[in-house]
Amino acid sequence: MLKLVTPEGESRVLLHSCCAPCSSAIVECMLANGIRPTVFYYNPNIFPQEEYLKRKEEAKRFVTAQGLDFVDADYDHGAWLQGVCGLEDEPERGKRCLLCFKQRLLVTARYAQEKGFKVMTTTLASSRWKSLEQINEAGRWATQQVEGVTFWEQNWRKGGLQERRNQLLKAHNFYNQLYCGCEFSLKSRINDVNLPCNN
Repeated sequence: MLKLVTPEGESRVLLHSCCAPCSSAIVECMLANGIRPTVFYYNPNIFPQEEYLKRKEEAKRFVTAQGLDFVDADYDHGAWLQGVCGLEDEPERGKRCLLCFKQRLLVTARYAQEKGFKVMTTTLASSRWKSLEQINEAGRWATQQVEGVTFWEQNWRKGGLQERRNQLLKAHNFYNQLYCGCEFSLKSRINDVNLPCNN
């Protein structure tokens, strides 16, 4: 099992979750290292709403089965669309994705501050189809907007976690989405059947 070291040795972490498959191995690894995550589900980028609800319920099913707290944040896709207005034609890993990460992680950081979490991180950093540099930039930026919260820049793709993710996906029979989330990533997926896009 990957040995984890949190900033300042914190054992209580707010974990922003994008989906159950990406959360599973991370949650398991945290628990094995004596770290208790509270899972914060905030993903207004996901489209359509039926897809959002399906992903949320899968994440909730897994997290609550571990005896952990699951925070169901608001879903306001219209506000998210306004936030990325003008960037609709950006490619995956482009400016739209960075802005999307910033929006989601800023809400996470504000919740962390409100509830007294000193450390936050995100399962977004587990996907090899996303830019780890963008995610870390967004996380640092988000925590700079609030006081008392540090973004934990952990690369969740290493230490066997990717392989373990795939094992847990099958073991728990998770719904495994085929595109990142928003209608623009869905369009890319449809236009390019070879685009391997999942959270």
